Amino acid sequence: MRILLIDDHAIVRTGLRKLLAMVSDAEVLEAATGREGLAIAKSKPVDMIILDLNLPELGGVELLSRLRQATGAPILVLSMHAETLYVTRTLEAGAQGYVSKNASPEELLAAIRQVGSGGRYVEQEIAQSLVLDTVVPVASLAHLSPRDLEILRHLAAGKSLGEIAKALGLGYKTIANNCSLIKTKLGVTKTSDLLRLAFEAGMA
Repeated sequence: MRILLIDDHAIVRTGLRKLLAMVSDAEVLEAATGREGLAIAKSKPVDMIILDLNLPELGGVELLSRLRQATGAPILVLSMHAETLYVTRTLEAGAQGYVSKNASPEELLAAIRQVGSGGRYVEQEIAQSLVLDTVVPVASLAHLSPRDLEILRHLAAGKSLGEIAKALGLGYKTIANNCSLIKTKLGVTKTSDLLRLAFEAGMA
């Protein structure tokens, strides 16, 4: 497994590299700036990206979006920020996971394993805050059809609409329309709200 680590603090990169070496034989590539990380992602195949969004030159959601365009590798954000709004925007931009730099090594490793295997992961304390912030109660899921719930589970697992369509043997437009109907049933407008509900219901 080849992991691209993008963080402007050398001590953080060193610590993460040593932590990963203790539990796996992953090859770790390092970048200290957003532009450097983007260049590596474009030139070498990587299996996963661990990203700090607060970077010199190029950072934030713009960098995340460019990395998503450059590679299909899942992205785990490791950040000093734990505010729910910041987390929500990051997940909406395409990150598969979010962990704060205050998380324990055990939780960080759990996130790396989950995201690296194609799933999603949000630090437990942050996920709880996301659940508390949502205005839609989990009981609303009772109004969803079995197909709706199946689609929601696939979304919570980090699958794209195209991947869900393939898994269910349906057309892309059908899945997209179903997602819109699910949002209408639950009274939400954003995919991030659906993910929060999935976390709350234990689907993720």
